[in-house]
Amino acid sequence: MSNSARNKPKSKRKGGHPAGKRGAVAPATFRDWVGGARLRTLPLAIAPVLVGTGAAVDASNPGVFHWIRALLCLAVALCLQIGVNYANDYSDGVRGTDAYRVGPSRLTGSGKASPRAVLIVALVFFGLAAVAGLLLVIASHQWWLLIVGAAAIVAAWFYTGGKHPYGYYGLGEVFVFVFFGLVATAGTMFVQVLNVSQVAWLGAVAVGLLACAVLVVNNLRDIDVDKQAGKRTLSVLIGRAWSRVLYAVFVLVPFVILAMISLLYTLGWLGFFTLIAALPAVIITLFGRTPRELITALQLTSISALAYAAFLAAALAWSPL
Repeated sequence: MSNSARNKPKSKRKGGHPAGKRGAVAPATFRDWVGGARLRTLPLAIAPVLVGTGAAVDASNPGVFHWIRALLCLAVALCLQIGVNYANDYSDGVRGTDAYRVGPSRLTGSGKASPRAVLIVALVFFGLAAVAGLLLVIASHQWWLLIVGAAAIVAAWFYTGGKHPYGYYGLGEVFVFVFFGLVATAGTMFVQVLNVSQVAWLGAVAVGLLACAVLVVNNLRDIDVDKQAGKRTLSVLIGRAWSRVLYAVFVLVPFVILAMISLLYTLGWLGFFTLIAALPAVIITLFGRTPRELITALQLTSISALAYAAFLAAALAWSPL
């Protein structure tokens, strides 16, 4: 068989499973559904809430802490992240993109769960995020935040959903930076103290860049299959070499920001312990060649993002000034 014939994408069926005919597949188990939530991505949802809460504690009066609002922010972020993960599973599955996956199978793409079931679960988590967000709006009396929340859910859906998903046109990093960096961090602080400090914006940029780094290394791993599936991620558009460079920038710039913050918040210097995980991730990404190596880098980056946020939040909340 010629290379051109071998590489020609498979046509999608008009009915049944989007990836084509398959043999009998066992129904999804509870473990499969948990796997569909992609728990390894949840640190990216927790990180901005930690930083925003730390900044809120720093800006509030001593002894004042809106812990219920902080928990509601965490619920919004986690439910939105899980909803995005299931929505991506559904959209990529029905579009046939997951037919080219070489990594862990997805619920829809593998045929273990029906597209309708996966879609319903995604919508349930989007609904839970909306309810938690509404409670925050009621508590803070900032009704205009309803627009921000609606925009976040719409952006989450159209990442891979709809006729022209922006995640297929190299814009995924923009969404991640804006909503899982700027909006999540600044929003967490704002609903607690009705203000966003300069240091909170700096922290928002930092955690947003780390979240983008996770997406870049993930897309770098999948660059060949994404090309085959017609998914034009940023890594597909700029190539492997520039993706590796961009990843390194996304990981290292937050530590420049941390150094700036640490000049005022002295406990911030402890955040440089995060480099124990971040530097190996950069080295692996720059020089690694196999998917397994890049998966390791992805895991280290996710851990780094959470540790970075925890150190920064602690520094903002408890550093002597």
